[in-house]
Amino acid sequence: MSDITITDLYEVTMALSYLREGMDRPATFSLFVRDLPPERGFLASAGVEPALDFLGAFHVTSADVCDFADALGRPAEDLSALHGLRFSGEVRAVPEGRVVFSGEPLLEVTAPIAQAQLVETFLLNQVSHQTSVASKAARCVLAAAGHPVIDFSLRRTHGVSAGLQAARVGAIAGFAGTSDVAAAVRWGLRASGTMAHSYIEAFPDEESAFRAFARAHPGPVTLLVDTYDTIRGVHTAARVLRDIGRGPGSAVRLDSGDLGELSRRARHVLDAAGLPEVRIIASGGLDEYRVDDLVRSGAPIDVYAVGTRVGTSADAPYLDSAYKLVEYDGRPVMKLSSAKVTAPGRKQIHRRRGRPDLVALRDEPPPDGAEPLLRTVMRDGHRTGPPDTLAEAHTRLLSDLAALPEPALRVRSPVPPVPELSPRLLHTTAALRERLAAGDGVAAPVARTSR
Repeated sequence: MSDITITDLYEVTMALSYLREGMDRPATFSLFVRDLPPERGFLASAGVEPALDFLGAFHVTSADVCDFADALGRPAEDLSALHGLRFSGEVRAVPEGRVVFSGEPLLEVTAPIAQAQLVETFLLNQVSHQTSVASKAARCVLAAAGHPVIDFSLRRTHGVSAGLQAARVGAIAGFAGTSDVAAAVRWGLRASGTMAHSYIEAFPDEESAFRAFARAHPGPVTLLVDTYDTIRGVHTAARVLRDIGRGPGSAVRLDSGDLGELSRRARHVLDAAGLPEVRIIASGGLDEYRVDDLVRSGAPIDVYAVGTRVGTSADAPYLDSAYKLVEYDGRPVMKLSSAKVTAPGRKQIHRRRGRPDLVALRDEPPPDGAEPLLRTVMRDGHRTGPPDTLAEAHTRLLSDLAALPEPALRVRSPVPPVPELSPRLLHTTAALRERLAAGDGVAAPVARTSR
């Protein structure tokens, strides 16, 4: 089974119908988030690069047709129109790492309508999940206020693919490492990890476990100190580290309890033992809210390891994202359903210094000094340039965050900027809405724009 079949069944039935009806004109679909989740002042765009990889390799084979036919309970011959279908369209996208807001297209796909329809599910899955987790991860980095943050989420993410994605977007957000070995190897990230409580319990006592671990791992080590009595564990770790001369680069890890108070007591023990260079790592149910509390309290924690709550974006586990048809064969289209009205036409986002973003039609002239966010990343089914790196995406995110107003950056009760719509887009939307409400479903074509 190939990635082509990772789609909702109705995408297949619609694409087949389009092909059988001879509908092969270009259609533009816009992928956007209707409303930001509560407690979000911004979103960090992510998932675009994996989406482009998928589109570049998109090719419906005879095996895919057979799988579709089995799902529909029909002979494969009935679906022969799908065989050989490749993605041959254009994609314009906001690059990964850019800050985005509600109603702004993260990407727009323009392709023969069957192609553009059939890829909907995969694109929504990739962009929605990775943008959600990237935004949560970015908030953790902001809350940590310069302290390193590490991804420990793999064991509780919603599947191993989600775990890989969490590690990947954590790097975009600025995480210092990940516990996920596969992700570290695949993307050149720093692998990070220590030991489990089961390791300590397998030995007669903590000291035996710590010394055995140090023998197996030359160089700096991190010792988990809260299996039994946390402060006693810190004393034992200090004694072992001092005896074996492993202070520089080593650490103790606190994984439970009152992390603020325990970190203060641990710092006192380590300093008294002549080990001021030994760091304190905190983990255990952390997210941006708890990290923010610990940082603001002055807890002497050097590194924060975040896991379940961040890898699943626990407080906002999904985005109200949509992939909607906005133009077909040069004709703007829109949806009028209550609370789900869409704006017609291909668009551009203009970022303006000191002012809200402006969402406009694609062919509108940009405001003075504005930066267009959507860029053409695929043309005729092929990338227009090399894939972006995670480092490039991280640099973009840092720049965009630095330009945000303080209320948008707050961990609690943030206030997201609200994009504005251009007068021409507002006029086009109102005119089409009036025409559709009057029962005339045919709108006048919009001017085509160059690709």
